Amino acid sequence: MTDLLPVFAGLGFGLSLIVAIGAQNAFVLRQGLLRRHILPVVAVCALSDAVLIALGISGLGLVFERLPVLMVIARIAGAAFLIVYGFLAARRALRPAALGEEGPRSSAGLAATISTALALTWLNPHVYLDTVVLLGSVANSHGDSRWLFGLGAMAGSVIWFTALGFGARLLQPIFARPGAWRVLDGIIALVMLAIAASLLLGL
Repeated sequence: MTDLLPVFAGLGFGLSLIVAIGAQNAFVLRQGLLRRHILPVVAVCALSDAVLIALGISGLGLVFERLPVLMVIARIAGAAFLIVYGFLAARRALRPAALGEEGPRSSAGLAATISTALALTWLNPHVYLDTVVLLGSVANSHGDSRWLFGLGAMAGSVIWFTALGFGARLLQPIFARPGAWRVLDGIIALVMLAIAASLLLGL
């Protein structure tokens, strides 16, 4: 049982980092409510987290610490993308539609949806700070059990994104009204723009 302690520690630590209102979670939630491409989105987010966690445990965090210009580039690129996505969400909030009546303006294809999920993950410097730098450092503090810790953190990502994406359908009765979409997209817009502002202010 003691051999599993690092796994549970990683699971708890990973969930503590990921269970928060952010760009990635907001996107997964919205796709879950729309019931569009949920499995690919969940898979992209969970696999991306797994790769980033593995890179952090392997020592990539040291590269970011020694080459801060990489983080500056990531901040600028991430902020630019989040600003665009935030304004798109704001536009949706101004013209809400009930669930099932979204029309062409929100019926993104699989490729576009996956591209957005990848961008929200890999262009977000906060993801690197959380998974590569912070989680990687904590995992390496467990010595020989660092990969067990990382495995637990990866499992946390899978559990969270699966629950968020597929559990969102429980909220569908609420989002049968356009007003609910107005609130959600308004919140998403504020979150995206707030994160973008924090990235630029951190330069």
